[in-house]
Amino acid sequence: MAKKSSEENSLMEAVSKELKSKFDLNKFKEKKLLSGNVKFKDQTWIPFSKAMQEALSIPGIAMGHINIVRGGSNTGKTTTSIETVVSAQKMGILPVMMITEMKHSWEHWKMMGFEMDEIKDTEGNVVDYDGFFIYRDRGKLNSIEDVAEFILDMLNEQDKGNLPYDLLFLWDSVGSIPCRMSIEQGKNNPMWNAGAIATQFGNFINQRIVLSRKEESKYTNTFLIINKTGVAPAENIFSQPRMTNKGGNTFFYDSSVCLTFGNVTNSGTSKIKAQKDGKDVEFALRTKVACDKNHVNGITTKNTVISTVHGFIPDDPKEITKYKKDHSHEWADILGEGNYKTVEDNSEWNEKVDVSDIVESED
Repeated sequence: MAKKSSEENSLMEAVSKELKSKFDLNKFKEKKLLSGNVKFKDQTWIPFSKAMQEALSIPGIAMGHINIVRGGSNTGKTTTSIETVVSAQKMGILPVMMITEMKHSWEHWKMMGFEMDEIKDTEGNVVDYDGFFIYRDRGKLNSIEDVAEFILDMLNEQDKGNLPYDLLFLWDSVGSIPCRMSIEQGKNNPMWNAGAIATQFGNFINQRIVLSRKEESKYTNTFLIINKTGVAPAENIFSQPRMTNKGGNTFFYDSSVCLTFGNVTNSGTSKIKAQKDGKDVEFALRTKVACDKNHVNGITTKNTVISTVHGFIPDDPKEITKYKKDHSHEWADILGEGNYKTVEDNSEWNEKVDVSDIVESED
């Protein structure tokens, strides 16, 4: 191909400049319906407790975003979810709770400030609960697709004007139920489950959530996901075991904020106990917590915090002593009256040194 002369290049530049001078970008946007609808709402948060805010240096759960709280068993995930729901209620945000792990305790939730009404029969026995929340569990939600369809129904009802609130969706937990194909085949297949989450949520539901951040959206919806984790063995002698997300990585990739509790190879917690006469009561749990993904304000941190049945408190000896003093009367039936010694079981505080027994655990 012949090389263009400098005169030809100059002519083309002149023509291009002339065309641009007459081009009206605003008219083009209007013609193609591309004008406006670009502004997002100011960022707001469902606040953490003071202890968690101090530990992580972030305000709370990011509204209008996908938020993940992940970690091993008994590391602080449930305490985080309850504190968030309680805060949402106080803000007038309607909690939509999808409890598929079935470890739910209404008594524990009430202890932490969750507002609910007791429904009693004619003899005064509590037969149910009601209040400013929507609750579904394994009675109706038996598959990943069931959860997706339920969320979609709530969003559609909101669009119709039948559910006039900002919504906080809580799913506790991803990894606790399989997909329909796994159920039909009688085999809990991790790849099928991950595929169902990617299809139902990654390509659809998650986008409905984050679109509520747009200025034109009447309501702001938030998704808080409690994600079970597994552990994959080291790939070679120079690497370490890695944390895996049950249900695949769709929610992690789509999340704006991810909090991780504990270690990779074990719980990463220290059990704090009151002890007397050979008996003990575990009244608190020191746990590691990290904000290891933050696409909202960019702050990522690692710290420790104390989890109790009443919520988080700062990891400070004075706070632990005060909590023990305030609640020791609750343990009298077990330990008896008198002074209690405080002891700690930190056997799982550090990562395991010998990881030779770790096998793939993602299903």
